[in-house]
Amino acid sequence: MNSPLALVRDAALDAHDGPRAAEPFDALEHLVGVNLARLRAERQLSLDALARASGVSRAMLAQIESARSVPSIKVLCKVAAALKVSVAAFLRRHANNGFEHLPADRATRLVSSNGRYSARPLYPDAEPATAEFHELRIAPLHTEAGVRRAPGTTVNLVVSEGTLEVSVHDQRQLLATGDAIVFDADQPHSLRNPGDTEARAFRVTLNAETPPRWDVPHDAVRHAAPV
Repeated sequence: MNSPLALVRDAALDAHDGPRAAEPFDALEHLVGVNLARLRAERQLSLDALARASGVSRAMLAQIESARSVPSIKVLCKVAAALKVSVAAFLRRHANNGFEHLPADRATRLVSSNGRYSARPLYPDAEPATAEFHELRIAPLHTEAGVRRAPGTTVNLVVSEGTLEVSVHDQRQLLATGDAIVFDADQPHSLRNPGDTEARAFRVTLNAETPPRWDVPHDAVRHAAPV
């Protein structure tokens, strides 16, 4: 049964949200620079101290922090090793303190039109992500059709309460509490709660390989050749 999802948010929260500014194509330079400056400040390292620890010149570090230069992977690896972080830390859009708190009482929920299915993002969903993490709630005897995703997209789902029947094409698998399943999300699939109490599950969606996670100008997407 297909059921369109509606976005449910606190109206008071929406009132404080302005339009999201479009990010320029050089957002990568800015992102790496902001993260480098944050990580260096957290460790109370001067540019000179980080240069000595990493083997990257002070001038290069200053250019990276001011978004005047995109470092090579080799340079990023040296700086990451000196700061004791992953290279991926330079590409994250986390808050300035290095993490983002997602309070349950301020969460955005996707709810079906009949209110019998909901999905709550457990990750910052305002930006592109290679992996999506949701908490699902399915009412008794309700069936929710899944949205077919791009080829290569994988879903890993684990039942935390109740039972769920997962259908992929003509195959069905009944899952008890604690059971997990992995399937390709480009196929027709659905979730059904066969029980008489609400079922809950956690779903991780690993998106197919895409271009890098920073924004691409709309013109580039519009004029791209079909694959």
